[in-house]
Amino acid sequence: MTTLHGLLVDLVPFTSEFPEKMHQHWNNESRLWATMGDDGPITRAQIDRINEERAEGIERGYTGVGFMMRARDGKIIGTMGLNWVDEWNRCAWLGAWIGEEDYWGGGHGSDGLLLLVEYAFRWLDMRRLALGTMALNERAQRNVEKCSFTLESRSPDGTFVHGRPVDTLSYGMLRREWRGREALVEELKLREKAEQRYGKVD
Repeated sequence: MTTLHGLLVDLVPFTSEFPEKMHQHWNNESRLWATMGDDGPITRAQIDRINEERAEGIERGYTGVGFMMRARDGKIIGTMGLNWVDEWNRCAWLGAWIGEEDYWGGGHGSDGLLLLVEYAFRWLDMRRLALGTMALNERAQRNVEKCSFTLESRSPDGTFVHGRPVDTLSYGMLRREWRGREALVEELKLREKAEQRYGKVD
């Protein structure tokens, strides 16, 4: 499977080390933000069942493409992928999850998202991308907007967080709106962020 190389992160194929990381990430604060409100405890057996269901989905024709997100220091910090690909209409729905709080706000999510968008438009020939978040997740909103996604709709009370309704937000991008990864890497100063955290990068 493909590996996508970035400045702060690489998007890499899933390996045997991922289920343990998945269990860790699904039992910390990151789950609340990634799932738009779901933050109950989850066991390793439940994680195994989720992974089994995903494998069965592939056998039934699931078209998603997922990656582990590996930081430049070698640590697996989350996942990113196209949760669903509509090949006929050339549209895809994106998802992202950084499960390590120490890697929030430092450009890792932006770097990974730019890699994924470039992959979807240039390699998979998608013409439209979409993703969603909740109104409480201001960090995610800033991130996707910096990466050229446009807010397209707001669904009042679209999810529940700790027993109260919260709006959900839908973002989109057309291929003709994509300015290219290199332009946004420069604009977001991702090379500088990578060098500050990890030293000289290629």
